[in-house]
This record gives sequence, structure tokens and C-alpha cells, in this order.
Amino acid sequence: MTTEVDTSSALEAVVLAAGAGARFGGGKLTAPWRGGLLLHGALAAAFAAPARSVSVITGADPAVAPAARAFAETAGQASCLRLLHAADHAEGMAATLRAGVASLPPGAAGAFLFLGDMPLVPHGILPRLAKALAQGALAAAPVFEGRRGHPVLLDASLFPALLDLKGDEGAKGVLATLGDRLALVETSDRGVLFDVDVVADLGG
Repeated sequence: MTTEVDTSSALEAVVLAAGAGARFGGGKLTAPWRGGLLLHGALAAAFAAPARSVSVITGADPAVAPAARAFAETAGQASCLRLLHAADHAEGMAATLRAGVASLPPGAAGAFLFLGDMPLVPHGILPRLAKALAQGALAAAPVFEGRRGHPVLLDASLFPALLDLKGDEGAKGVLATLGDRLALVETSDRGVLFDVDVVADLGG
């Protein structure tokens, strides 16, 4: 009999961190943020997820991989970290997603998709997303005041659709096809919406 715990134990986490951060002026994910680096917030959330591993997908910024490795070592999570480079990252978000999904370990039941520039994701939402998947949803996403946020958690049955994405297309189109099989999990924490696009956002 498959239990909720068994399902969660086969989940993976993917941190999308391959972008150039052009609007920021470059170096966005390794910019200083609250005593650390901006990327650290997303990594902390990913390591807090009920997942077997955390895959960080790198691309434009060569400083991201060593920053992720250093954070994982300091957090005692080095054994869970997987660093992968999206060679075609310049294509856009789809290339990063494809690289992340294609690299997942065998037997993955689903994957959390974290964005590297979202440092305030509340850790408490993560087991609630996993619970929604365990209860039959094909995907789960947090909602704050009617707005859908991140991270999203997708069942493995959606991986082929993600591998077909092109250009700067993220998972939004895939989620739009799910109807009520997309579980929307309410949260009172706007961290599920907060991201950093430009330097001024670092004060948020």
C-alpha cells in the first residue's frame, strides 16, 4: 500500500538558476541578500522540501555553481545537492526546465520547481503541496490572495510535457491544461509571490 510518506520520499526539488539576470544588470543570484546571497533563500527552501535531492540548474552565471555548493556544504546538505549545467540556457526558461527534468533520478514521483530569484518562499507550504499530490492532484501550487505563486510541484506524468517546452515558456502552459487536477493551496505568506527582477527589489 502506497502511503503519503512513500510518495513524498520519491519527490525531487529543482532550482532554476540559469538565467542571465539582464534586467538586474547581471550577477543577480549571487548578489548580497540579508547577510548571504540572493540564491541562498531559494536553496534553503529547496532543501526544506520533502525531496530526495536538490538539483540546481546553472547556465549564464559561472558563479552560481560554486555559490550553491558552498551553501549546501555549510548547511550539511552537500550529499543531496546535484549541480547541472543547461548548455542551451540562452534559449530561455524552457531549456532550463528541460535540463532539470531530464536529469532527475530514476523513479522520481514528482518535482518541486523553485525559482532561484525567489528568496522568501515559506517552508511550511512545501509539505502541503506534497500532500495535495499524494491525494491525487497532478500538480500543486500556492495561492496568496487569489494569485498563484511558486514553487509548483508536478507529478512525474507531466514530465514529458515539460520536456516538449520551447523558448522562454515555463510550466504555466502545462498547468493551464490541468483544470481541477491542479491543486491550489492557500497561504497567508506573500513570499510565494516575491521575486527579484531589478536591484531595487532587494529592499523588498
